[in-house]
Amino acid sequence: MATVLARTGRHQQRYEDKLRLVSGCIPYRLIENHEDHSTDLEKSIEVLMISSPNRSDLVFPKGGWEDDETVEEAACREALEEAGVKGILNLREKPLGVWEFRSKSRQETCSLEGGCRGVMFALEVTEELESWPEKENHDRKWLSISEAFELCRYEWMRRALDAFLRVMEEEDRKLERREEVVEPDPTPVVVTDVVAECTIMSANFYKPSCGQHRGIRPISV
Repeated sequence: MATVLARTGRHQQRYEDKLRLVSGCIPYRLIENHEDHSTDLEKSIEVLMISSPNRSDLVFPKGGWEDDETVEEAACREALEEAGVKGILNLREKPLGVWEFRSKSRQETCSLEGGCRGVMFALEVTEELESWPEKENHDRKWLSISEAFELCRYEWMRRALDAFLRVMEEEDRKLERREEVVEPDPTPVVVTDVVAECTIMSANFYKPSCGQHRGIRPISV
């Protein structure tokens, strides 16, 4: 497998209204020991957070959105570089939201005023790498939703986590309604194998084909 290097420098950084544009994600997985997640979805989800040197609190992967990539590609790239995970941006590719904040520790990495505008997505993790570009700087840890709220460094990331939970709950309700409507059809149906096409957007981002909806499913841990 080819070595992936983290991007450095600011020469391709996007800015808007004197704000540095940032893209990130909340990596998550569904755990199998709570199969009836419709009654307590929060307990069936774990999110992945990363540490920073000399800090006890945690953050979600995020970084500068550069001018040669889409905002979705930037989010997936940051997940790979900082947390060593690959996955699928789901929830119909809609971002969880956009938040404006100030960089408290390194104002010079944003605009002159230290302002940033961040777009956050939900990333369903499909692969965890043993080695990743920024492994020396970031440890990663799977947490429950309540643990993530407690350990999250920034208030704006807590708001993103709250938005993530609301969207997941809405997706779960939609799935329940579809299951209630569907009834078995006694008529035999011949089904042919269909291979869903995917468009590779980047080394870490896969866009489901039109009309394909990704439902919630648990994974073993």
